[in-house]
Amino acid sequence: MTSREFLDLPPLLSARGTVRLPGSKSISNRILLLSALAQGTTEIRDVLLSDDTERMLDALRTLGVGVGQLESHVFRVQGCGGNFPVKQAELFLGNAGTAFRPLTAALALSGGDYKLSGVARMHERPIGDLVDALRELGTDIRYLGNDGFPPLEIRSPFPQPPPIQGEEVVSVKGNVSSQFLTALLMALPLLGRTVKVEVVGDLISKPYIEITLAMMERFGVIVQRDGWRSFTVAAGSRYVSPGAIYVEGDASSASYFLAAGAIGGGPVRIEGVGSDSIQGDVRFAEALELMGAQIEQGENWMEARTPLSGRLKAIDLDCNHIPDAAMTLAVVALFAEGTTTLRNIASWRVKETDRIAAMATELRKVGATVEEGADYIRITSPAQIKHAAIDTYDDHRMAMCFSLAAFGAEGMCINDPKCVAKTFPDYFERFAEVVKAVPVIAIDGPSASGKGTVAQRVAQQLGFHFLDSGALYRLLALAAQRHGVALDDEAALAGLAARMEIRFEGADIWLDGIKAGDELRSEQCAAAASRAAVLPAVRAALLDRQHAFRRAPGLVADGRDMASVVFPDAVLKVFLTASAEARAERRYKQLMEKEMGLPEQGMGANIAALLQDIRARDERDSQRSVAPLQQAPGAGLLDTTNLTIEQAVQKVLASYRA
Repeated sequence: MTSREFLDLPPLLSARGTVRLPGSKSISNRILLLSALAQGTTEIRDVLLSDDTERMLDALRTLGVGVGQLESHVFRVQGCGGNFPVKQAELFLGNAGTAFRPLTAALALSGGDYKLSGVARMHERPIGDLVDALRELGTDIRYLGNDGFPPLEIRSPFPQPPPIQGEEVVSVKGNVSSQFLTALLMALPLLGRTVKVEVVGDLISKPYIEITLAMMERFGVIVQRDGWRSFTVAAGSRYVSPGAIYVEGDASSASYFLAAGAIGGGPVRIEGVGSDSIQGDVRFAEALELMGAQIEQGENWMEARTPLSGRLKAIDLDCNHIPDAAMTLAVVALFAEGTTTLRNIASWRVKETDRIAAMATELRKVGATVEEGADYIRITSPAQIKHAAIDTYDDHRMAMCFSLAAFGAEGMCINDPKCVAKTFPDYFERFAEVVKAVPVIAIDGPSASGKGTVAQRVAQQLGFHFLDSGALYRLLALAAQRHGVALDDEAALAGLAARMEIRFEGADIWLDGIKAGDELRSEQCAAAASRAAVLPAVRAALLDRQHAFRRAPGLVADGRDMASVVFPDAVLKVFLTASAEARAERRYKQLMEKEMGLPEQGMGANIAALLQDIRARDERDSQRSVAPLQQAPGAGLLDTTNLTIEQAVQKVLASYRA
């Protein structure tokens, strides 16, 4: 699994293993800010290291807060008691909503001149409801772009109104983002007076408010509440460091691994969250259970397996309690029988991207039937999940969710995989540790070494699919001849390579429904294939075709580049060779079997000519600029000079089983 601008995930066969989760982004950023607002020094352990937490750490340092890194995931924060030392600053907060919204409220109520901005998408994410509530408290906040959206300017001094008898009341809408209420609650202790926050409309993402309240309590501030209707912060409330505090594992990130266990057999165990977690997304496990998955859990771990029936079933679920993890369910629905409906997910539309629209678009690419509404998505699983290039919209959760689609028969391509750095920088490496790809045995070697025959027989004995990659280029040459495509027309050849129908059946090869005979082995066809093989667009098109042969239960691939370029993750790589003399004799015997009339007395002369030809070809092949003949790194050398074909086959099988 290598990553550039895209990541090609091979078709996945199963999932099994244990994953220790990274710290929760939501908890990490809450604790970092509360530590800065508190009196005293806080040591924070298991902090998530990601783009979002880096934005918060950078902002706190810019504001003059003492932040030191003790170890990889351990930070020490010297609290400033709500009085930031730096009173004038410009903060760039990327696309980190868990940093932007709470910092807006904290800076507005602490007094100072600040400008807050982010990436273009952050400037499309609404913040008007939070700003309105802060203005009710007397703050001076101005929009520097479109009204209701970042970037923002906060002006000082923060006016201190005359003391109010009883409690002050402000309102905030609850149906757009729970981060607005979180930001208000976390900042209100800075006021020093009693404020009641009334929630207008239904409050979404309630579990994230539970996290906020739990974290505030750890720092000494208890919020009085009336259900989900109102929350009151009393006068005199102030944050005091708990000394040391741990960040829970990220329950949203747990969803991808639990889902892998439910789809790919399992068991997959995640450590870092469990039944005692304060995060609402741990209830994702309940949703998987409704779909038939086998779930077990303890105080700090959870585990998932495939249903006893062998197939997940569709569900109809209100997802208000698992707003982020519900995205994972949308991809799990590809593997469920029937139509899955996920409701009450309006908050998806104001996240890193419009997640309802993005999810619908990408699910349709892989073959699902999708219906989307203002606050729901409905997914009917396809008969077969198709390979597609998944766009991720600079949204970490899109990339991680669609990694699960690689459990389809054709694998999956993830564009811009590095976007996972927002919350889980090494996600794909960790994912690779618990999944098993459809196995590939890659066999290469010089001309007449017997690699094609050995590969074909190994595939037969294992019940695997077979790919003769050299035949693909000869088939393209043959198809070009049939369709009148010139061998120097790179674009036309690439298009032909992408659409020609190829089938291997034992020793027979079929092109576009017609059995290819001796013409495929002719010198003319081989020469034409060599001309086409050096064209980059042709090689790229045939690379995709070669990947498509990788299907359950496995593949044996014979030919150049198989172990190094096409299937670098092959579980077994074999470089099959033999002496030039042995190969010449084998080639002669093959010709005799075909021609039957070759005279015995001419055997020596014929072998000499073949030997010269083989040595010349070895020299040409080893000097080629494209796909030169060489033993790939990690490939085992198998010298068959003194072996029969059957003995060579058994050695390859023994290596694979070992």
